[in-house]
Amino acid sequence: MKTFADKIIGFNRSLVFKGTLPEKIRVMNPFRENEEALSVSSAFYKKYYEDNESRHLILGINPGRHGAGLTGIPFTDPKKLQEKCGIEYNGKPAHELSSVFVYEVIDAFGGAVDFYKKFYINSICPLGFVVKDTKSKEKNYNYYDSAALQEAVRDFIVDNLKKQISFGIETDICFCMGTGKNVKFLNEINDANGFFKKIIPLEHPRYVMQYKLKQKQSYIKKYIKAFEEMQ
Repeated sequence: MKTFADKIIGFNRSLVFKGTLPEKIRVMNPFRENEEALSVSSAFYKKYYEDNESRHLILGINPGRHGAGLTGIPFTDPKKLQEKCGIEYNGKPAHELSSVFVYEVIDAFGGAVDFYKKFYINSICPLGFVVKDTKSKEKNYNYYDSAALQEAVRDFIVDNLKKQISFGIETDICFCMGTGKNVKFLNEINDANGFFKKIIPLEHPRYVMQYKLKQKQSYIKKYIKAFEEMQ
């Protein structure tokens, strides 16, 4: 019988976008572009998900270049992968603000073992996107940053959300990181597909770290209080 870890690893291994993207936007697939992403993420999932327990889903936006784009693990940058998860990483070093906040939430919940026993984190769109700026430098691009991109990936998002729910996801409550466009889109596809009975929006970690740093502890408490609803 496949474990929760086996299902996630198989999902990541087969993840590919075959649609057509708007001009100048490129899909970012860490499992195809980064040799270490599949191996370190697999080690992570084998460590924390090698069971058949059900979990609640937490959804971000889409992977960023310095977190899941390198490790293959949403909201886990190379630094936190080593410091908090004890998993060796030999690739490009990087630091992501969102990962800092998420692991403070995880610590407040009781640590990685207790947290990942209860939750599975991914993103509404499981692959990321980049666009080149005026200096030809690639930067992160969210799936909702253009109406054309959002429509281009809608079916891809719905299909992959269905696949992940089948891993053993509890459908009474889903937590959404992003209280604006992200939760709006999730509510839209949830209304059409009936994935979850309730969606709880939470401020995105990047927003907290970039704009509300002085109130960070209050947002951590808000996350923990929200998680109490499913206990």
